[in-house]
Amino acid sequence: MTDTIPYGQLMHRAMRGLMRELLIDISKAGHLPGEHHFFITFDTNHPGVDIADWLRERYPEDMTVVMQHWFDNLVVSEDRFAVTLNFGDQPEPLVIPFDAIRTFVDPSVEFGLRFETHEDDEDDDFDDVPESPMIVIDEDEDDTEEPPKGEAEIVSLDSFRKQ
Repeated sequence: MTDTIPYGQLMHRAMRGLMRELLIDISKAGHLPGEHHFFITFDTNHPGVDIADWLRERYPEDMTVVMQHWFDNLVVSEDRFAVTLNFGDQPEPLVIPFDAIRTFVDPSVEFGLRFETHEDDEDDDFDDVPESPMIVIDEDEDDTEEPPKGEAEIVSLDSFRKQ
């Protein structure tokens, strides 16, 4: 253990766990509820990513997929998920490790996660993990009060949202 608490490492692990739980629930239901849909951007060169050769040629660095109205064969494991998506009426299976994901966004509720690194964070070596992962949640700024002097400042997550 180091002399500091690895908040960045812990947040990344928690955010990947959130995605995993969410995808497990969706795989059980067989569909996304309401207007929810996901934009998932991932590193196509990350170890364990399994996509068709023609997709890898077209997207040599990263790729954004959309899970919305139609998807099939969603299977979630401890460290990755597999899903079949349509690309121009051509179903293609994808395998995406959670560590390969760069962003996970559900624009229907203005929720998003962005990962600054794709290093393996399952071990206890916290040196490779950034200190501040990005989390975007739709918050009401009007509820934020001025903190008393000497206490921590409250920062609205809306300030991180792209305009």
